[in-house]
Amino acid sequence: MRQPAQNTLLIAGILFSEVLFMFLNLALGSVQIPLSTVWDILTGKEGMPPNWENIIWKSRFPQVWTALVAGAGLSVSGLQMQTVFKNPLADPSVLGISSGASLGVALVVLMSGTIGGTALSQAGILGEVALTIAAITGALSVMALIVFASHKVKGNVTLLIIGVMIGYLANAIIGILKYFSVEEDVKAYVIWGLGSFSRVSGDQMWVFVGIMGVLLPLSLLLVKTLNLLLLGDGYARNLGLNIRQARILVIVSAGVLTAIVTAYCGPIAFLGLAVPHLCRMLFQTSDHRVLLPASIFVGASLALGCNLLARMPGLEGALPVNSVTALIGAPIVASILFRKRKSDLNE
Repeated sequence: MRQPAQNTLLIAGILFSEVLFMFLNLALGSVQIPLSTVWDILTGKEGMPPNWENIIWKSRFPQVWTALVAGAGLSVSGLQMQTVFKNPLADPSVLGISSGASLGVALVVLMSGTIGGTALSQAGILGEVALTIAAITGALSVMALIVFASHKVKGNVTLLIIGVMIGYLANAIIGILKYFSVEEDVKAYVIWGLGSFSRVSGDQMWVFVGIMGVLLPLSLLLVKTLNLLLLGDGYARNLGLNIRQARILVIVSAGVLTAIVTAYCGPIAFLGLAVPHLCRMLFQTSDHRVLLPASIFVGASLALGCNLLARMPGLEGALPVNSVTALIGAPIVASILFRKRKSDLNE
């Protein structure tokens, strides 16, 4: 474990990178705006071009805050999942919660054209609200099913298998819905499934940030529980921890974070899997008093970096965020696991 002074320097460096990525996200994009002008707009200087002000405040500013809180939420959720299941490959989608959100969206999007005769993608703001409600409903429904199953089974492995099976079942239903849906609805669903930090508008952004601003601090209350779970069920039980109740609390915390992020941004891959490993490598500890806050900051910074790469200057439009997170997250996870394997062999 690193010394406290080293941890402080690391956190300071991560916070600096976060602020830097926030500014670069505001400054860079398909429309080139001088850095000095961006600063003048942010500081409220008068006389700035209205079209540049609209780009900064109505497009890029919501993206920055959406990416920041979404990255933090998914990273915390991934850390909680990996701890409760003692599985380095667990991530926010491991219990089928992301698949539940996708199924909720699929039921609304893919059936709107078939039953109502009008594609939901043409419904404007009402369509976006319907997508958000459908995703939250689907994710929370699956989470409720997982919590119910956790009362019936004892082992984490069995619960993990149940979650994977729920994910397969949801994907099977989505495939059937796609087959019978009209082309416009299938296209709208595929676009939603690519993930994006840009679909959250100004008003929705404040709601999203407000919800996550409540959930993330609440997740910090589970630090002691997560540390006890690391000791193993026997030791944790001897120290007075109710294993089943603790497991449900952690699953609910991770599930709600995943549900809200997926509802607003679509299924974002690899952040929840990669960031906890990256934090363990950087801080060289398994103490959640360090890892949970670190995951919030590193996840936010990495999400901002991915969003910046997704809409690099010179690109018309933006790349799918999932493609960028996979390109960055997969090598990180692979390198960390190889390094861990090598250190185990040397010991």
